[in-house]
Amino acid sequence: MFLHSLRREVSHPRTSVQLCLLGIVAGVCAASVIIVFRLAFESIQKLLLGGVAQYGAIDSIYILLLPISAIICVILVAKMTGFKHYRMGIPFVIHRIKTRYGHIPLRTSINQFFGGVFSLAGGFVVGKEGPTVHLAAAGSHFLGQWFRLPFNSLRILTGCGIAAGVSAAFNTPFAAVIFVMEVVLRQYRVHVFIPVMLAAACGSVLTRIVFGDENELTFLNFHSLENELLPYLVLCGIALGLLAALFNKQLMLVLKMFRHVNMIFRLLLAGLITGVVGYFMPQALGAEFVAMETLLGSDPQLSFLLLIFTLKFILAVVAIGLGVPGGIIGAVMVIGMLAGVILLQPLYSISGESEMTSTFALLGLAGMLAAVLHAPMAALSAVMELSASSQVILPAIIVIVCAYVTSKQLCKNRSIFIQQLEFQNLPYTTSSIRDVLQETGVMAIMQSQFKHFIDAPKEALHKYLQANPGDVVVQEQVFELDRQYQIVSMDISLQDGGLPITIHQMEGLSDQSTMAEVYETLHKQRQGAVYIYEELYMNDHIFEHGKPKIVGIITWNMLHSYLFRQQH
Repeated sequence: MFLHSLRREVSHPRTSVQLCLLGIVAGVCAASVIIVFRLAFESIQKLLLGGVAQYGAIDSIYILLLPISAIICVILVAKMTGFKHYRMGIPFVIHRIKTRYGHIPLRTSINQFFGGVFSLAGGFVVGKEGPTVHLAAAGSHFLGQWFRLPFNSLRILTGCGIAAGVSAAFNTPFAAVIFVMEVVLRQYRVHVFIPVMLAAACGSVLTRIVFGDENELTFLNFHSLENELLPYLVLCGIALGLLAALFNKQLMLVLKMFRHVNMIFRLLLAGLITGVVGYFMPQALGAEFVAMETLLGSDPQLSFLLLIFTLKFILAVVAIGLGVPGGIIGAVMVIGMLAGVILLQPLYSISGESEMTSTFALLGLAGMLAAVLHAPMAALSAVMELSASSQVILPAIIVIVCAYVTSKQLCKNRSIFIQQLEFQNLPYTTSSIRDVLQETGVMAIMQSQFKHFIDAPKEALHKYLQANPGDVVVQEQVFELDRQYQIVSMDISLQDGGLPITIHQMEGLSDQSTMAEVYETLHKQRQGAVYIYEELYMNDHIFEHGKPKIVGIITWNMLHSYLFRQQH
């Protein structure tokens, strides 16, 4: 009874205590998975390298073998789970949220967990947020499916899990919320926003308990800029926009060039290229922020910065383009930080103020994130939270806007996630009417009170409707191997002959369905009804005792009234 009340409540598109509590539980589950994931790859690095991102601490020959060995482990995992399940990362999650309410197949999650652990431990220039989003979405959706919650709430729980996972990975709850709304769910709704915020807070609390209060980018302290430097930020933003467009273009070029190449060969090639580069320049490996702290703290020369920047750019494009299981965002953040520091050099040679290094690293990170992902709000919230300073807002807005507009309008660049989705032929859009209808579960609209007849003659049906014109009448026809359900209503067409009633066959929908499925079933005939059955009694459409447990009816008129109400 409690679960039934819970399902009915969360089928409504509104803020509720129940939905908030579910968001907290989903956040705890997702954050726990991400903490285990993070501990796994960091433990491997500490075992092999003596510390996180300490690539220069071991012999060059081992650096050469590290990415190759990691990619062999990735291939073995993919072999065991099946390469057809080798679809993962943020673009895949966006696709599943739009088309499957966030359901993530188990085998792809296994691939993502172990593949992500080996890739991050192996020194590839990929981020941890790709596996984080995938695994957090899978964990939170599994929780909702276990409770058999309506699909509209499952999508919200998936967003909660992603927010908690990103927050747990970076200890940035506010940026995690904006990222979910702007990049993943791509909508702003108050009833979604509240549980997502709670989940992100849970993720941040858990990661602070395990890893401490500070995030990995606390070394990037923002120092206020003189007003005379603001025009120079416009040029920096333009340069970052051009760089982001180049990054996206080269990444898509690699994807297209190797589209028909065997997956195993692609992965081995990525491992070999990364290993060879690491053999000669260990500092070029990985996208860990702790390595960036060490690099920027050593006051490197411009020539060395340019070399590291170029190598990380190439290795990121190679790894992501050839299918190494990892994220884009971490790599883009590292490239953006390096680009920002390089753009500082003309000013540094004039003023000699070394304290501006972290400032321009932050601004470079913001510009690259905004232009590559087409997520300006997520980029702004990230630098605000990382710097813990309100003074960063104005400079960051200048850089983000210039980078975004340059990338989008001048270079005709689009979000890298959208380009990847189109390349993989994964749908990521829905019609506006379906988008609205997906927010409401059938349990919120269905009529639970109805009159049920079994093989009744038309005369009896007509007599009952005459006496009770406002009732919903269901006729059940029993056959030897099957049974059908029909909706019976009065016929007001005033046709001569026969009884003035109409009978329409009904299709059944699970009580987890949304109004979008009702619309898809009824919109062609624009009449009739569907019956809602309780899925506890269903197993692959074979019902116990030969019949479903019908819990409600939704007619076309009820759907039409709901749509009309949504317009206001």
